[in-house]
Amino acid sequence: MAGSKEITGKIKSVENTKKVTSALEMVSASKIRKSQDLMNATRPYAKMMRRIIGHLGKANPEYRHPFTVEHDGDVKKVAFIVVSTDRGLCGGLNTNLFKKLLGEMGEWREKGAEVSLATMGKKASSFFRNIRVEIASHVQDLGENPRIEDLIGSIRTVLEAYRAEEVDRVYLVYNAFINTMAQKPTVEQLLPLPVTQDEEVRDIWDYVYEPDAESLLDTVMVRYIESLVFQAVLENLASEHAARMIAMKNATDNAGELIDELKLAFNKARQAAITQEISEIVSGAAAV
Repeated sequence: MAGSKEITGKIKSVENTKKVTSALEMVSASKIRKSQDLMNATRPYAKMMRRIIGHLGKANPEYRHPFTVEHDGDVKKVAFIVVSTDRGLCGGLNTNLFKKLLGEMGEWREKGAEVSLATMGKKASSFFRNIRVEIASHVQDLGENPRIEDLIGSIRTVLEAYRAEEVDRVYLVYNAFINTMAQKPTVEQLLPLPVTQDEEVRDIWDYVYEPDAESLLDTVMVRYIESLVFQAVLENLASEHAARMIAMKNATDNAGELIDELKLAFNKARQAAITQEISEIVSGAAAV
C-alpha cells in the first residue's frame, strides 16, 4: 500500500484537477444559452430558405441551375464540408463525427471515387492531415459569434469546383444539436440539391423572374448553400458547449469519487501505521 505522504500528494493533485473541470463546466453552462439562442434565431431563416429552394427547384423548367443538375456518368469525386470544433475537452463529439465521416469516405472510395475535404475547425484539420486525403480549404478560430463572412471563402471553393464539374457530390458534415444531452453526427447532401420533402411543393408552379432567371437563381442558390453551412456551424457550436459541459461534469464527479477512494486508502494506511506502532510498543514493553 502506498505511504500516507504519497496518497496525500495524489489527493491534492486530484482536487486541483476537480477545480479545473468544475470551472470549465460552469463556463460551458454559461455559454450554452447564448449559442442556443444564436442557433434558434437562424433556424426559421434556414427552414424558409429550404422551402423557397424547393419551389425554385421545380419551377422554370426551361432553365436548370447547375446546382440542381446531376453530373453525367459515374461519381468520380466527392467533397465533404466538415464542421468541427477548435478546442477539445468535449467528450466524443469530434471523434464520433470523424468516425461517421470515415465510414462515408470509405463507401465512396470503394465505388472508385476520390474524396476532398473543406474543413472548419482546428480538430478536423489536425485529424485529417494525418491520413491521406485532400484538404481543399480550411478555416478556423470562428469564435463564439461566427460570421458568415468568415465561411464564404471555403464554401465558394467547393461551389466553384462543382460548377466546373471537378466535384460530382457535395456533403455537409456536422453535429446536429438535439438537446443538452444528445448531439447527432449528421451527413447531409448539399449538391446536387436533393429532392424536397415539402408537401407544399407537390404542384409545379413558377415565378416571374426579374431581371432573369439565371442571374437571380445563381444569387439565391449560393445564398442558400451559405445559410445551410452557417446553420451547421451554429448547431455544432451549441453541441460543443453542451458536450463539454457534460464531459466536465462527469470528470468532476469522477474526481470526487477518486478523492473519496484516496481518502479511504489514506485512513487505512494511517490506521495500519498506528497499529504497527502500538504493536512495537507492546512488544518492547514485553521484552523488558
